Amino acid sequence: MAQKLWEKSVQVNKNIEKFTVGRDREMDLYLAKHDVLGSMAHITMLESIGLLEKDELQQLLAELKKIYATAEKGEFVIEEGVEDVHSQVELMLTRRLGDIGKKIHSGRSRNDQVLLDLKLFTRAQLKEIAEAVETLFDTLISQSERYKHVLMPGYTHLQIAMPSSFGLWFGAYAESLVDDMLFLQAAFKMCNRNPLGSAAGYGSSFPLNRTMTTRLLGFDSLNYNVVYAQMGRGKMERNVAFALATVAGTISKLAFDACMFNSQNFGFVKLPDECTTGSSIMPHKKNPDVFELIRAKCNKLQALPQQIMMIANNLPSGYFRDLQIIKEIFLPAFQELKDCLQMTTYIVSEIKVNDHILDDEKYSYLFSVEEVNRLVCEGMPFRDAYKKVGMDIEAGNFKCNKDICHTHEGSIGNLCNDKISLLMRQVVEGFNFSGMEQAEKALLEK
Repeated sequence: MAQKLWEKSVQVNKNIEKFTVGRDREMDLYLAKHDVLGSMAHITMLESIGLLEKDELQQLLAELKKIYATAEKGEFVIEEGVEDVHSQVELMLTRRLGDIGKKIHSGRSRNDQVLLDLKLFTRAQLKEIAEAVETLFDTLISQSERYKHVLMPGYTHLQIAMPSSFGLWFGAYAESLVDDMLFLQAAFKMCNRNPLGSAAGYGSSFPLNRTMTTRLLGFDSLNYNVVYAQMGRGKMERNVAFALATVAGTISKLAFDACMFNSQNFGFVKLPDECTTGSSIMPHKKNPDVFELIRAKCNKLQALPQQIMMIANNLPSGYFRDLQIIKEIFLPAFQELKDCLQMTTYIVSEIKVNDHILDDEKYSYLFSVEEVNRLVCEGMPFRDAYKKVGMDIEAGNFKCNKDICHTHEGSIGNLCNDKISLLMRQVVEGFNFSGMEQAEKALLEK
């Protein structure tokens, strides 16, 4: 059985070991390839300051590339008795290269290793989330343009209010994603700073070149203060969780609308048959289970920032084992949100809309404001026009005119989808994912 990196002459109680390790080995599989990348940058820097020989560096890089390839294929395993991903990588190197493998930890702590791994993992995941959000955005804009002339009721207090359109409905969620993408961009920029070299939170007496590892890993800058680098554990996850939660909030609201509008009492949209499920007892049922599950999963994701806060909220500066538990709720959240985004994109692209909703007379009062505005344009004061139309409605004399003409920015007749798309392009360009991608590619080709 492998010895712990920190173990000396006394072996830890087995029950204590099981409790303290918890799900760390399972969670660390998410981080494996990122841990290897971090080690490649770190040892390249160690060689530059004289703590590794050139030939030792080449041997280590060659073996680390093999481990990276194993992790990329999903075949990386943390063995029984090995505490975490950092220990497993070092063990594999030591088995293959002997004492050279023991040199890679100089100037590091597992504290800054896991900080680094989490940041490398998170920034890669944020890129995938941003791409999935952009794909959903494009689909919503496309549907908004496709159905921009199809009117539907707008609601306040769940009572019919004023005319809306499917152009407005799809486009509203598209613009919501633009703001959500700004949150993702801010989270990415906070994440994309290098903590490596902060060690256990107090730096090192080795003459580490932290600027070099920042460049090698494609970070925008350093977490300069080593104490703050350690304080960032939990804070980074919380900030990213808020960004994920705001995307989830948009999707959850869209899912609720889609479920409601798909019901027979509304009949505004029809979900694809292959995206619905049946009942074991009612043969007519076509249930919107996918959107219901999306709604539930996204509502759960909106609780993630609070969960992280409750774990990290009352901790002073410095490292504490409490922070380990954040991994269990944070690392799987990205895939859950990506799944929701992909499912939503597919169904939105296939959804069919009812283009004769307003033929039903019960929607006639939607056009009461249009009549008020017509009278105002003819010279009647607004309050008088409002009262007249109200009295006509009460007396049963209201006659609606369904020919409407809205021209101002963002209205039924002027959706501004081109402006919304421009906003999204500007936000996407602001991420600058190419820096991290080019750096990681260069490291793997060393």
